[in-house]
This record gives sequence, C-alpha cells and structure tokens, in this order.
Amino acid sequence: MAKHNILGQVGENIALEYLLKKEYKILETNWRFGKKEIDIIAQKDNLVVIVEVKTRSTDYYGVPEESVTLAKQRFLIEAADAYMQQLDFEAEVRFDIISIVNKTINHIQEAFIPLLNE
Repeated sequence: MAKHNILGQVGENIALEYLLKKEYKILETNWRFGKKEIDIIAQKDNLVVIVEVKTRSTDYYGVPEESVTLAKQRFLIEAADAYMQQLDFEAEVRFDIISIVNKTINHIQEAFIPLLNE
C-alpha cells in the first residue's frame, strides 16, 4: 500500500475515534456510490453527518481542508443524496471536514452547504 494511502487510513481511524468520543454514531465508513466515496457517515441526534477526512503529515503546502474542491463537494453531495435515497432516510444532512495534520484534529462543522441549484 502506498505511503499516502496508509496516512489516509491512519487519519480516518483518528477521525473515527474522535467522532465516537464526541458521541456520534458511526453509520458507515468508506461508503461507495459508483466511483464516489464518503469517508464517514455518522449520526448525531437527528442529523446525518457526511464527513470528508483529509490527512497530511505537514501543512507545508497548505491546510488539508483546502483540497476539498467544489468538484469534490459536488461528488459528496451526490453520494450523500444516493445514500439517503437508498435507505429512504428522512433527516437533515450536514457536511463536515475533519482535517488532520500531524495528528492535530480540526473538525469543521458545516464545511459547505449544498445550494439548491447545484
């Protein structure tokens, strides 16, 4: 496995532990819809939280959350919509980013909000 894949998996494990400590219920990890993937799908109260995890060993080239482009946001929105439809789930959805640099966690709640015309 490539070094960046190992770092990504370590980051996802850190994010899972963090969310569990914050009393999120983990519904899915690495959920796929075609070529689109959601790192973590969690639930907190009546809210479904779609979590994109970005992990870097350094912020030399910028903070990890900056790599969640508009195109990536659209992919996450489409995948989340498919997930909610597949389970016939009625709940509010929030999109978060958990950014990890050298094991320091930055949880960005409501990192982006889907627009109606997207």
